[in-house]
Amino acid sequence: MKFSDGYWMTREGYQVLTPYEVHNVEVSGNSITVYATHSHLEHRGNTLNAPLMTMEFSSPMKDIIRAKFYHHKGARRLGPSSFPLLEASQAPVEIEDSADAVTLKSGDAAVTITKAHPLSITYTYKGKKLTRSGFRSTGFVKADNGKHHFREQLDLGIGETVYGLGERFTPFVKNGQVVDIWNQDGGTATEQSYKNIPFYVTNRGYGVFVNHPELVSYEVASEKVSKAQFSVAGESLEYYVVGGDTLKDVLSNYTSLTGKPALPPAWSFGLWLTTSFTTNYDEATVTSFVDGMAERDLPLAVFHFDCFWMKEYEWCNFEWDERVFPDPKGMLERLKAKGLHICVWINSYIAQRSPLFDEAAEHGYLLKRPDGSVWQTDMWQYGMGIVDFTNPAACDWFKSKLAVLLDMGVDSFKTDFGERIPTDVVYFDGSDPQQMHNYYTQLYNKVVFELLEEKRGKGEAALFARSATAGGQQFPVHWGGDCEATYESMAESLRGGLSLGLSGFSFWSHDIGGFEQSSPPDLYKRWVAFGLLSSHSRLHGSTSYRVPWLYDEEAVDVLRHYTKLKLRLMPYLFGQSVQSVKIGLPVMRAMVLEFGEDPTCDYIDRQYMLGDSMLVAPIFNSDGESTFYLPKGTWTHYLSGEQVEGGVWRTETYDYFSMPLFVRENSLIAVGSEDSRPDYDYATGVTLSLYALQDGATATSVVTTVTGETAFTAAASRSGSIITIDTAGTSEGWSVLLHGEHAVASVQGGQTDTAAEGARIIPLAGASKLVIELA
Repeated sequence: MKFSDGYWMTREGYQVLTPYEVHNVEVSGNSITVYATHSHLEHRGNTLNAPLMTMEFSSPMKDIIRAKFYHHKGARRLGPSSFPLLEASQAPVEIEDSADAVTLKSGDAAVTITKAHPLSITYTYKGKKLTRSGFRSTGFVKADNGKHHFREQLDLGIGETVYGLGERFTPFVKNGQVVDIWNQDGGTATEQSYKNIPFYVTNRGYGVFVNHPELVSYEVASEKVSKAQFSVAGESLEYYVVGGDTLKDVLSNYTSLTGKPALPPAWSFGLWLTTSFTTNYDEATVTSFVDGMAERDLPLAVFHFDCFWMKEYEWCNFEWDERVFPDPKGMLERLKAKGLHICVWINSYIAQRSPLFDEAAEHGYLLKRPDGSVWQTDMWQYGMGIVDFTNPAACDWFKSKLAVLLDMGVDSFKTDFGERIPTDVVYFDGSDPQQMHNYYTQLYNKVVFELLEEKRGKGEAALFARSATAGGQQFPVHWGGDCEATYESMAESLRGGLSLGLSGFSFWSHDIGGFEQSSPPDLYKRWVAFGLLSSHSRLHGSTSYRVPWLYDEEAVDVLRHYTKLKLRLMPYLFGQSVQSVKIGLPVMRAMVLEFGEDPTCDYIDRQYMLGDSMLVAPIFNSDGESTFYLPKGTWTHYLSGEQVEGGVWRTETYDYFSMPLFVRENSLIAVGSEDSRPDYDYATGVTLSLYALQDGATATSVVTTVTGETAFTAAASRSGSIITIDTAGTSEGWSVLLHGEHAVASVQGGQTDTAAEGARIIPLAGASKLVIELA
């Protein structure tokens, strides 16, 4: 919310109480409490009839500073009053209390509060300023109507850019924007978002997490152009300043606080095909799609049944519509015999015509109105109620209905919706509806994810979720929601995905070809390339099917080309995913995350790094033209083998079977021997593709199993003309491909073979080390 009227004045109806000077400081264990007056105390009489501001500072874990401010501390806040944090205990800190200031230090992060007027709160990392709350910045906002707020304003330096705040489809850099953290079903073309996360990072290398599940309003360089402002309703405000040596470290620390992403099963990285939404389909239709893909050599990993697998007006009843699926168990057995995994659409709404409605209402499993009646609406489904996941019995009941489907052969659930959660309701556990509006999705996805882990085991759970809040990264995968079949929507989808990645989420997908309308063949083929070079890949639409032969025969070839490309890259992609969840990084990374030292990358939002070594720049026009940026270094085009020097913008034209797909120098990419499925033995027959290894540099590769354990590792180093490859673990039939290097003088431990891309080195039996001398 905006409370200012220009620089000097406050908007009518508000009074902003800001800390003027410190009255006293209390040190207790690993925390400090600062009491600040709102004006100078000239004599004792000034202490009467006047408020103080209470400011608490502590650290939940190394390199993170917690700040909590109160006006009236006893104001009642019903759960969830904050997000559950995984590292909520107090970390060891150093406290220095002098006459002029008090400092609390955790690891390399510190906060210093000056005592005299003008009071300031400065956050530093390794002695360098991150941000600061200065004079008239922190404020309790008293409103004439009694709806008070707490506000903070943190400095933004010259050239400082802000990212994150969830999956946002507005401009990638958030400076100049007004952002409300309030989940809404607004598609991908508006300022509304399905996934609102009260966490942002900046190119100065820190993050700020506001620990409030309810509405958090941000004015990012928009009310005060040199400030990032955020405010919440009520009498208190809690936020965390997250430090780290790099933005990667900041994300790692943040996800240690809010939860690391789970690793999705390897099969989920393959191609998903759906029925689409309102199209007509039965088992014969589904079978024709599946068989049509197989006949055209289009490897399919997952088939998804969208809403109408259930009867109309009855969503959700969790029962197959017998009119079109008379033998669902047999059908699923027949599909799974073809090597497919199965996903079905659900949401957490129970329509009045569903056979489950009366049961849920009778047992108190649905949200209620203040008068005790069931909250109902005709929006989406006639007379529907909403499952109350604060009721443990309702959670068990919901799980029991889904368990029947899992026992039948379903493997995954698309957990749709979860954004349109009303606030005029009463929860079973008495939770505040304002705080539950955003947090509801966390309970919804958690229940379904837990069930999948219970029934399928750890590492086998995968959702396709639309809504999320802070901590939602623990329950992947998330997709971008309802986009249009336009190039503009394709680009806005990518912006949303990159923003979500900088908000702590590792895995993200989108509807290939666009959800609304039907794309022309040109757009479909370009979106296929983008979609298969995303962490997860799904063909899905609204009113029309997304099988490629409905576009043209070339679309079939393009889909085959990129599907098989992704499957061959699975050793690299899955290995990057394993590392990403350990650290808390996105697989699809904004350029600023990998190249934070390059200011050109600060605003780039039409390309990304897929893992730490591969650059992807989707093509967003029918001309096949792409303008993209390569940071400094030697880059190799993955498909053509062309080597170019970076530090420049390039404009190039590509046909449908290529795109800007470049490998960073000093990269060792593990390429698999299979292109028919995503879950195979990645180590057997793996090719270690070495790209532009510079003198004195090293490159490493970790090849995992399909369950994420390390199977085989390799490290390459170069000294002059000598390249040394050291390996560990087990791999049958591995080899090394030296991209761009065709002349080899000698090899110890192996023999040389020729390849168009460069020299291939095949190790001798039992060899674990290669010493290669280039000619």
